[in-house]
Amino acid sequence: MDLALLKKLVRIVEQSGVNEIEVEEEGLRVRISRGQHGSAPLTHDMTAQHQAAPAAPASSAAAPAPPAVPEKKYHEIKSPIVGTFYRAPAPDADSYVEVGHEVQAKSVLCIIEAMKLMNEIESDVAGRVVKILVENGQPVEYNQPLFLIDTV
Repeated sequence: MDLALLKKLVRIVEQSGVNEIEVEEEGLRVRISRGQHGSAPLTHDMTAQHQAAPAAPASSAAAPAPPAVPEKKYHEIKSPIVGTFYRAPAPDADSYVEVGHEVQAKSVLCIIEAMKLMNEIESDVAGRVVKILVENGQPVEYNQPLFLIDTV
């Protein structure tokens, strides 16, 4: 795929209201997506696709994709620090929360270990835990989503 084309696609995403664009050419698929709130850098996901038959050439005037069905937006609890994510206070203890649990503001959700210090991460909203986005013992980055909370 031509580097000039990639740069052009990045500019299209940066300058338009589009959050994501995906193009496939000669068995190579490229997806360019904008970060949350349009402030994070763009990410480029290039995945080679092996196909039995060559892909049909893309038309120069591609039809716009139909609008996506809006998903219910959940509140994200994000990591305030870089460290290691733990769901329980000790290896043999029960997890602080499970999917489906009701939580209150200030409820402890997990621990993030950073520089040998155990930092309790609390919910900043009341609601129900919809999804836990990180596996126990996995390293996490600053501002990485950890939990999805349904606040309704």
